[in-house]
Amino acid sequence: MVGAQLDADVRGYIDAIPAAHRPLFDRLHRLILSGGPGGGPVGGRDVTVVLAYKMPTYRAGDRRVHLGVWKHGVSVYGWRKDDDGGFVDRHPALKTSTGTIRLRPEDAAGISDEEFAGLFRGALGGPPA
Repeated sequence: MVGAQLDADVRGYIDAIPAAHRPLFDRLHRLILSGGPGGGPVGGRDVTVVLAYKMPTYRAGDRRVHLGVWKHGVSVYGWRKDDDGGFVDRHPALKTSTGTIRLRPEDAAGISDEEFAGLFRGALGGPPA
């Protein structure tokens, strides 16, 4: 699914991401679509990408997670606090409000793909790692 066709609105959003934030966005985008290290869609579920709330929104069944670029990095919205793989407990300073995780590139550099994949699996209803 990583090489999946994206509609024009999603492609336009991604193409407009500032170069400083594109590597982080691309990393998170890849992890969501691949299911993380080891590959495969999140929890074996197909993930589609649409533009909702003016940002890329990843859907698996009735579950959603959003990635939005802000001036200092990338924010993750819509993750489930009851099923985040312990992400917020390990990184409490990154949670800025209910359902929002703000990541600066320097913050994300110290977080493994496995941790992010656990967050996204929880958000999209996949099994734990």
